[in-house]
Amino acid sequence: MRAQSSQTPFLWPLLFVVVGILLLLNNFMLISLNVLEFWPIVLIFIGLQLLWRGDLAPSWQAQTFGITRGTVETGALEVSSGEIDVKLQALQRPGRLITGQYTARSRPNLVVRNNRAFLSMRRGNTWLFSLADWEINLTKDLPWAVLVSTHLGQVDIDLRGLTISRAYVATGIGNVRLVCPQLSSGPVVTRSTFGDIRLGIPEQVPAIIRLKISPLCRVIRHSRQFLEQPDHVIVTDTYSPDAAALEVLVSSTFGNIHLITVPNET
Repeated sequence: MRAQSSQTPFLWPLLFVVVGILLLLNNFMLISLNVLEFWPIVLIFIGLQLLWRGDLAPSWQAQTFGITRGTVETGALEVSSGEIDVKLQALQRPGRLITGQYTARSRPNLVVRNNRAFLSMRRGNTWLFSLADWEINLTKDLPWAVLVSTHLGQVDIDLRGLTISRAYVATGIGNVRLVCPQLSSGPVVTRSTFGDIRLGIPEQVPAIIRLKISPLCRVIRHSRQFLEQPDHVIVTDTYSPDAAALEVLVSSTFGNIHLITVPNET
């Protein structure tokens, strides 16, 4: 695995330079300075640091990672990101099992057993103010089980090009964008308590979508591909009960569900 900084420090060194100059001028009595009067400047720089970089300190910034493909035959990824946003998609270049971006201490933990790779990323392992987004790219040449959950973060998952044995994507308070795979041997489940869900189905992919929604949730179909059935079921126009199809379960309490047709290629 290889990790490197994606950005160079900026705001904190500038703050140290400014404070150093002020203290130096004060030592030579060129200015009259009460250091305690300048504590709001520290708060300003903290706010600018969070806006500029997404992290409080330079050492907590986003870093890139990569894990080689190896001889594994299947993969399982579990992501628990808390309030951090997550983006996941297929890896375009061969030779790696997974690549992406993480914050300090959240680098994927890898365990390999019987040619099966288990990867996990957990918010609880990171610093409190490490808020940079997580980006994850998975290899296309093996089946994946994917579990992604957040408390407050946004989720952007594009499973096109991946073989998915099962997928579970959920947020507590946050929006979900989920593009389903063309190939899936298991169910795809997505839920959000407070937030919209944008569900993309690739063109010509037969799918059956089962809805578990409250009266406060509205379903919006953005394509004629989606046909409404009884008992909160929606199917695509290529769906047949006698043929294999993508199965999707969508659950929402407060928020809208948008059903969208997307191209087969990313």
